[in-house]
Amino acid sequence: MKAWSVSFSNPVPYRQGLDIQRRLLKARQDGLIPDTVLILQHTPTVTLGNRGRDNYLLKTEAEYRELGIDLFHVERGGDVTFHGPGQWVLYPILYLGGNDADSHGYLNNLEETAIRTLADHGIEGFRREGKSGAWTQAGKIAAIGFRLKKWVSFHGMSFNVANDLMGFDTIVPCGLVGEPVATMKTILGDQCPEMPAVGDSLLNHFSTVCNRELERFDADGELPPDLARFIVDEDSSFV
Repeated sequence: MKAWSVSFSNPVPYRQGLDIQRRLLKARQDGLIPDTVLILQHTPTVTLGNRGRDNYLLKTEAEYRELGIDLFHVERGGDVTFHGPGQWVLYPILYLGGNDADSHGYLNNLEETAIRTLADHGIEGFRREGKSGAWTQAGKIAAIGFRLKKWVSFHGMSFNVANDLMGFDTIVPCGLVGEPVATMKTILGDQCPEMPAVGDSLLNHFSTVCNRELERFDADGELPPDLARFIVDEDSSFV
């Protein structure tokens, strides 16, 4: 199945990324675009999903502001997590009707994408029964939380590459008390691959696992007009 992917080289403020997702979601529901996958980094942000509880926030709203961390309650599944530079976030806007109409199978596919990406770089990743995401012996490395609307997915998966883990110290990650968080950098040290290489691995495996043949675009380059109007505003900057 043909699909598009759009990569963003610079960290995107969370609100802008959420607005782009919502416009793409509506466009996909209306059949105006094919399945589209965003891959980006965010500026420092804490998000709480549908199951997120404020007691998993270890700072006040004022303290988050002082630290330069944005705070959002969002409609995805899952609990509380942290986003920041050095972490890839994958936002697939996919129609999951027909043979794909299985949210558990989609969750499994996102986990498999993360596990195969880790294997590309010599890290053993695995699932844990009763818990979503991808794990390593050093801790959880990929968090997953998505939602379906009219059988189209949005939100998705975060994957830690070389991000600063201090942001996770301000929350109880995914509501899992006492569970460590890992990055590829904490595991591999100086052997950690660069962000573009990991991003390519994620898209390659997503394409295979989810059976989408991705036509890839850079948000800073030329986009198909049918895609650009949902991502770029009239001043040719990201909305």
